Amino acid sequence: MSNIKLFEKAFDPAHEISRLTGDNKAMGAIVSFIGTMRDFNEDDEVLTMRLEHYPGMTEKSLKKIADEAKQRWHLGDVSVFHRVGLINPGEPIVLVAVSSVHRGEAFQACEFVIDFLKTQAPFWKKEVLTDGEHWVNERHSDHLAAQRWTKNYEKKSE
Repeated sequence: MSNIKLFEKAFDPAHEISRLTGDNKAMGAIVSFIGTMRDFNEDDEVLTMRLEHYPGMTEKSLKKIADEAKQRWHLGDVSVFHRVGLINPGEPIVLVAVSSVHRGEAFQACEFVIDFLKTQAPFWKKEVLTDGEHWVNERHSDHLAAQRWTKNYEKKSE
């Protein structure tokens, strides 16, 4: 099962993780990643951020990433919860939670999902600073993180 949700208001990651576990006693591991908004970016103080997306396309992209993780590893559930709209420092932006029978697969799948989410999902960030605002560019390090999964996958397929 893949559970994809976009929120316009702050959400409670602990509540969402507890809903993920449910009554499934076969899962031996639940791994989660919670990304929160920082109050800085490089040398600038960030007051707030607006996260924009393309409705419909964003959910489809996130589901595709979750489905890819389920093809690579034996997983129970893959949940991706993401904020859109106005976000303040300290608030959660993203929750990726993965359940599996074994921890190794859950850790790998969770890392895979967040790495691909950062490079493949159609989100646009605009930061409001003390002296203006600007769109946030993609980071080279995010693309390198996603590339390692492609290289690892190609090696396993050979």
